[in-house]
Amino acid sequence: MIYLDHAATTPVAAEVLDAMLPWFSDDYANPGGIYQSGVKARNVVNRAREQVGALIGAQADEIYFTAGGTEADNWALRAVAESFADKGRHIITTRIEHHAVLHTCAYLEQKGYEITYLDADTDGLVHAEAVERAIRPDTILISVMAANNEIGTIQPIAEIGALAAGRGILFHTDAVQAVGQIPIDVKQMNIDLLSAGAHKIYGPKGVGCLYIRKGLKIGPLLHGGSQERSRRAGTENVPGIVGFGVAAALACRRLAEEQAVGGDPAESDPAAGNLIVGKLPCDMGKIRTLRDHMIRRFETEIPGCRLNGHRDRRLPGNVNLSFEGVEGESLLIRLDMKGICASAGSACTSGSLDPSHVLLAIGLTAAQAREAVRFSLGVENTQEEIDRTVETVKYTVAKLREMKQKGIQRV
Repeated sequence: MIYLDHAATTPVAAEVLDAMLPWFSDDYANPGGIYQSGVKARNVVNRAREQVGALIGAQADEIYFTAGGTEADNWALRAVAESFADKGRHIITTRIEHHAVLHTCAYLEQKGYEITYLDADTDGLVHAEAVERAIRPDTILISVMAANNEIGTIQPIAEIGALAAGRGILFHTDAVQAVGQIPIDVKQMNIDLLSAGAHKIYGPKGVGCLYIRKGLKIGPLLHGGSQERSRRAGTENVPGIVGFGVAAALACRRLAEEQAVGGDPAESDPAAGNLIVGKLPCDMGKIRTLRDHMIRRFETEIPGCRLNGHRDRRLPGNVNLSFEGVEGESLLIRLDMKGICASAGSACTSGSLDPSHVLLAIGLTAAQAREAVRFSLGVENTQEEIDRTVETVKYTVAKLREMKQKGIQRV
């Protein structure tokens, strides 16, 4: 199998699994216990809090563990709306956000809040000037994702954060796709709230976090016990949290390796080659090199191929393409039969008959949006796998176009 759907989820790293296993069996105590094994569990949870905080430039006590990025997004938006309703009821977001944000905003609209949905340009970029024009006296929150999960475009988060801070408006970013792939510093970028998930960075599913800037007073997500400093009640998922912490530490190492060789995740250099730190391959540089190699081959070898998303301000492993005249679903089925795993977009909308809201928002027609396929690369992928995928896609696209010309519409 060639797995090219890392934006949907990543395999659990061996180091992560090894760290988690004892907390399922030998060290199973509740972190709330006052006995030694309970204290030991509490200590590893706090250690994971430090590891996750280090990945985004936050302090440990600003990290609140959740069941994932979706829960963190819901908490951020709903808690700010409820806690600052006396100041205003206007929120700014974008049309290309993950549905965890968009559906929460729709819920808030039903509760009487006003939401401004900003457009993105044809590259999927949301400009700070557009954010500034949308600000009103009653604006209480700006929520703009750090990088898009479908097309990979990296947003100008630092610029938007500085704008929000200058106006005294809270700034939240859904960084589920960005954390661990590009450097993020919540202090330098003036981020008040940030959502992240473990399973996008080679950690386990079912655990994520919400960063809440120290001093920011918002309501709890769940009422009950005193866990997560009384903001998210419920017994802690100790094995998952431990795994998240180790995954965050590994991601810190990958980013440090890239920075050591001068790599800039927001700016792609196709000529960089396979970056090396000592005798270790720089994972993010390797992924970016494979990404650019894949895009280059697709664009030069398959007619009617369109790259979706920003060419340079792009997540290291994201390749989103539309193949003219070829239905993405049909292509994906054929690829699966060849042992290649990719997707048509967000895993959260799998099975939906509607075209991608992200692709429609950047100007594609419904027909063009249905032609899109997303390949998302990870640290274990090789050039041999990428070349085999390109060859398979070339053959399959040609075959599907031939079938369409003969009047056969489906696989």
